[in-house]
Amino acid sequence: MNVPNNLLYTSDHEWIELNQSTAIIGITDFAQSQLGDIIFVEFPTIGETFPEGSVFGEIEAVKTVSELYTPISGEVISINEDIGKSPNFINTDPYGKGWLMKLKIIDKKESFGLLKPNEYRKKIF
Repeated sequence: MNVPNNLLYTSDHEWIELNQSTAIIGITDFAQSQLGDIIFVEFPTIGETFPEGSVFGEIEAVKTVSELYTPISGEVISINEDIGKSPNFINTDPYGKGWLMKLKIIDKKESFGLLKPNEYRKKIF
């Protein structure tokens, strides 16, 4: 299972890459492996604001549907429109082409509660 060291993680298997005032969010390699072949993602609307831990969409695989949660509070500034055409990017490249959305961060301090790579590895192995 791939767990990049430059990201933070949630116990719900989302990853987050923090930049100065923005964050990129996706689901982990572990999550995509548990879901199986992903066929559809319900995205939020650009401009929507979500509090930490709230549902921002759904991800549908062949056999199941799972909710997606925001790791930190933020305003949606971009969604990965390529996923609409090729949802399999989440299965093949969850940390690259498979990213889901970008947020304008509201409170970066919320990231202090996220799992570091070693903590996330212990959770899934």
